[in-house]
Amino acid sequence: MTSSPAPSAPSRPRHLARRVADVVTQDTVAGALLLGATVLALVLANTPLAPWYESIRDLRVGPDALHLNLSLGTWAADGLLAIFFFVVGLELKQEFVAGSLRNPRLAAVPVAAAVGGVALPAVIYTVVNLQSGGDALRGWAIPTATDIAFAVAVIAVVGRFLPPALRTFLLTLAVVDDLLAISIIAIFYTDDIAFLPLAVAAVPLVLFGVAAQRGVRAWYVLIPLAVTTWALVHASGIHATVAGVLLGFSVPVVASVRARVASGVDADGRALFTGMTHHFAHQVSPISMGVAVPVFAFFSAGVTVGGFSGLGESLADPVALGIILALVFGKSIGITLTTFLVTRVPALRLHQSIRWVDLVGLSFVAGIGFTVSLLIGELSFGLGSEADAHVKVGVLVGSLLSALIGASILSARSRRYGRSIHEANSIVE
Repeated sequence: MTSSPAPSAPSRPRHLARRVADVVTQDTVAGALLLGATVLALVLANTPLAPWYESIRDLRVGPDALHLNLSLGTWAADGLLAIFFFVVGLELKQEFVAGSLRNPRLAAVPVAAAVGGVALPAVIYTVVNLQSGGDALRGWAIPTATDIAFAVAVIAVVGRFLPPALRTFLLTLAVVDDLLAISIIAIFYTDDIAFLPLAVAAVPLVLFGVAAQRGVRAWYVLIPLAVTTWALVHASGIHATVAGVLLGFSVPVVASVRARVASGVDADGRALFTGMTHHFAHQVSPISMGVAVPVFAFFSAGVTVGGFSGLGESLADPVALGIILALVFGKSIGITLTTFLVTRVPALRLHQSIRWVDLVGLSFVAGIGFTVSLLIGELSFGLGSEADAHVKVGVLVGSLLSALIGASILSARSRRYGRSIHEANSIVE
């Protein structure tokens, strides 16, 4: 009997890297990394280490000649988040071509819910800040976003026995929510557009799309094209994260003879293939969830509260108050009420396994507006400004309250579903 040969040295690091990547992309782990980065930033910003934290965040690096001499905080918001939005673009493309958004009747309810969950928070924030004066109304879009990583992590932690259709509803809602947020950033938070670099950006973008359509996966081809597209979009004045979405949209979904990746064999031994969006998402998601989003959170969430008096002062600001009310009540009421109205149409219904109390719990979870809300806050008032500090307090408090309320409701519902499953199994036995 001969022993099997030991794996070659190069395969071990690759295998370890793949295992780490698989762990990082788990919903609970991704949420924990994001939470850990946020807590670390808050601790550093409210201890004697605050000057060190701010000096790191404000350290400028990059070539000035290319208008890329940016602070590390800006690099995180403009650069690393482009990776996150690239994955969002891949998910959107997948959903529109082959997923839940392909069938208008199936997609109508969560899509309408997403619109309601964007519109009502914006209205609530605006009403609260109508008399504030200054630039307060610039932040109307801050509470419109849902943080996919945190929201899905909450479902994963407390919703073991919840209906799978509820998670699908949340994912569809969050994907549409991201599409609306991207559109808001591109339309309302772009002051001056330089059309020459924007036009030139189409060249590497098209080349990236052509390469993806032909099944090219070589990093030394795709990454230079992606970075060039990003740099030109950044130079145009449009927020550079939009480049990530456009690059994601250019990747083909359906596996063709050229653009496909082997994924195994079927029962008859025939090879199975997946499309390029699935492949790229599988490759890039660990970087997005394990590096890009936590690093952005680390540089963006660090706000000096100033003790209980400082916290009270921040919460008394209409900007922070408007964000909290919009995230906690605007999201929940907007999503639930819109879903109720849409399902009055005879052809549109919630999935039969979802109860209204489940939807209410989910609607509160959708009020976790962390990542994109912080980004829009920086675009609204500028990183490091007094209003930006109040924005961070509002986003953190509103997201925390939404998470706690939603988790409490869904945890109780999950326990009830669990008891029902246990009773059903007992009867069968």
